[in-house]
Amino acid sequence: MEIQALLITFREVLEALIIVGIINTYLKRTDHSQYTKYVWLGAGLAVLASVGAAMLFQIVFTGFASMGSEMYLKIGIMLVSALLLTQMIFWMASHSRDMKGNMEGKMNQFISTGNIVGMVIHSFLVVFREGIETVFFFAAITGGNIGAAMQGWGAITGVAIAFVVSYLFFKGTMKVPLKTFFKVTGAFIILIAAGLLVQAISMMQDLEIIGSVIPHLYDITWLLPEHPIDYSHYLRDHGTAPLLSGDIGIFLKAIFGYSAMPSIEEVIAYIGYFVGIFLLTSNRSEPKRTLSKKEQVSILKTTVK
Repeated sequence: MEIQALLITFREVLEALIIVGIINTYLKRTDHSQYTKYVWLGAGLAVLASVGAAMLFQIVFTGFASMGSEMYLKIGIMLVSALLLTQMIFWMASHSRDMKGNMEGKMNQFISTGNIVGMVIHSFLVVFREGIETVFFFAAITGGNIGAAMQGWGAITGVAIAFVVSYLFFKGTMKVPLKTFFKVTGAFIILIAAGLLVQAISMMQDLEIIGSVIPHLYDITWLLPEHPIDYSHYLRDHGTAPLLSGDIGIFLKAIFGYSAMPSIEEVIAYIGYFVGIFLLTSNRSEPKRTLSKKEQVSILKTTVK
């Protein structure tokens, strides 16, 4: 859980800080630094609103638990979180190039019209979107105990790393480009999203919401059990211990959705998810650049020769 929380908070906080940083840098560069306080006001209100949303979400989840329906809510949270995590990767990939221009264009509009309220609302929405996504992800990886994720070392470390990286980025001292950071963390987050998807399918099969053609496609408990309990049961039933500890299985299940005895539907969904991601990313082509007249004449002369 802690590794997941670290990656998620790092990504979400870094995205928010980059956008806010781009806005503030532009305002200072254009001699409108008096407006930065309104940007930070919107960002601060968004943080408070995100904490409030987390508390409200926790109350709702507790209500479902009292009615004995928390498992259904957990499944819904996992499915929505997997979708949001996937969308987050594609959104950053498609908006990272023109993000700076878009932010500066909106700030120009707010400044020219004197729309301070719009400036506060814009920065609020930018940060609040990341906050709501974080609430959903924390609920998914903790089974609804959002407070545990927020207070753990993973979330705190992720926030700290995001602040350090954004500081180095805007100071111009960071050698590794942010695009590389997003690609690496994006790969891990895709693995987390796939794990949440197959865990949701497994829970739906346990509750008999959906069936299974082959409930256990294979069994590698002898190699790596999912849990220390499975380790103990295997040792009791077979007289020999599995090769690897059940603690490793817990770690891999929490991050990647590992299962020692998956159903065929889980395996198909897991593989299918990565195939879908590959097809979607491979079909994204670079926008074609229009050649200038000088370049066209040069190419024509080369062809004639």
